[in-house]
Amino acid sequence: MASYKIPAQTRIGHVHLKVSDLQKSLDFYVELLGFEITTLYGSQAAFISAGGYHHHIGLNTWHSLGGKSAPETAPGLYHTAILYPTRKDLAVALQRLIDAGYPLSGAADHGVSEALYLDDPDGNGVELYWDKPKRMANETRRLIGYVYKEIGHRRTTERSGQRE
Repeated sequence: MASYKIPAQTRIGHVHLKVSDLQKSLDFYVELLGFEITTLYGSQAAFISAGGYHHHIGLNTWHSLGGKSAPETAPGLYHTAILYPTRKDLAVALQRLIDAGYPLSGAADHGVSEALYLDDPDGNGVELYWDKPKRMANETRRLIGYVYKEIGHRRTTERSGQRE
């Protein structure tokens, strides 16, 4: 097969999730995270978005009404990542989660981004994150690279019996 690269401007337009209870999912994605309902298909499905786009997330119970979450070890989507425009916007989302007593499963500074991890009511992984400005990400990468080099160097010299 000939080598092919997808165009760099390609984007993922939306994710469509099978959910067990549409109202619980709407409570999470609309009431807690702040998405807006763009289309509601009775009690079976909904399209939701940020900023008026036709839909970023589709939710449906067509094949999953009342179903159980997939086991953690089953193949499937690991998480849906929701990109916030600024760190302040991510902080507002975090405060809403804290105020609602909604549990996080993790948080990370990836150097190029900062992220919060949680599960929706059906156990679907959700990442809330913001991308750091390029200059800030480059500085973080430089510092992380320096720390890794220092740790790696120390371990190498300690194994060889030399101490610094």
